[in-house]
Amino acid sequence: MIQPTGTAKNNGTGLDPETGATPSDGDQSRMEKQTQVIAIYGKGGIGKSFALANLSYMMAQQGKKVLLIGCDPKSDTTALLFGGRSCPTIINTSSEKRLAGDEVEVGDVCFIRDGVFAMELGGPEVGRGCGGRGIIHGFELLDNLGFHDWGFDYVLLDFLGDVVCGGFGLPIARDMCQKVIVVGSNDLQSLYVANNVCSAVDYFQQMGGNVGVAGLVINKDDGTGEARAFAEKVGIPVLCAIPQDDDIRRKSANYEIVGRPGSRWAPLFEELGDGVANAPPLPPKPLDHEELLDLFKGEDVGRDVVLTPATKSDLLGVDYVAPESLEIIYDSV
Repeated sequence: MIQPTGTAKNNGTGLDPETGATPSDGDQSRMEKQTQVIAIYGKGGIGKSFALANLSYMMAQQGKKVLLIGCDPKSDTTALLFGGRSCPTIINTSSEKRLAGDEVEVGDVCFIRDGVFAMELGGPEVGRGCGGRGIIHGFELLDNLGFHDWGFDYVLLDFLGDVVCGGFGLPIARDMCQKVIVVGSNDLQSLYVANNVCSAVDYFQQMGGNVGVAGLVINKDDGTGEARAFAEKVGIPVLCAIPQDDDIRRKSANYEIVGRPGSRWAPLFEELGDGVANAPPLPPKPLDHEELLDLFKGEDVGRDVVLTPATKSDLLGVDYVAPESLEIIYDSV
């Protein structure tokens, strides 16, 4: 299973602890390189793929070696990066190659644009398999392709946050990343998902896990403040607030990168890149449902609605008369 790469084989002597040999300069450089593996979660449609495509592009232009992996069964994480074109997925390519008796090569599933490396795990067609199992299989294939030796500065994993299947929680449950970033907006549903992700991190930390939450990215920020209030209560920083702006909406719809150095929106993604790189993984304090609702005005979340219990008469549409019981009741002696 994929683990963050680092200096595990360097025992401080400069020798490989398994062989006692002195590594070559290339091997030494690889061993000393620390790859940050970061899982990004959020509600479907909240803008994770938009944020990640622009973030990875900006980081690559700043000289970082970045791999963006789409872990959403929709396989659309990399579409903006490649101008709307779909990448062949690891799952589909593996299946096709296996049927043909061939091995999957890196070039079959990993593609590059302006320094950004990207791939899609993919998933099964609707009703034909478990998305979580697809993710597990995809990670196993990445291992077989030599993931540990690729030497990236950052590996960004784009995960759907509103799916509770265990496969989507692998990076958190198995310490496959150092930290998690959540993407949300000023609406209840996206913050509900962000809070669920924080709950998962909190649960696995109590089980001995090491993954923490580095922060929140606010997308489509309209300035109402609920997402910032959520971050403050949960105990995580806001890494970046991407405004609700028509220029961003139009360019995103046309599969244009807005996070280019020197562009109008470059400072946003420079700020986000700095936060992604340097924000420490923190233990979140997830909210209960009432605390989450309290972030919003009562009329926005239906706090004045009363739960009225239904009766059998309501269900049947006629007055309901309970039948006489056939139970024998004995007088107490």
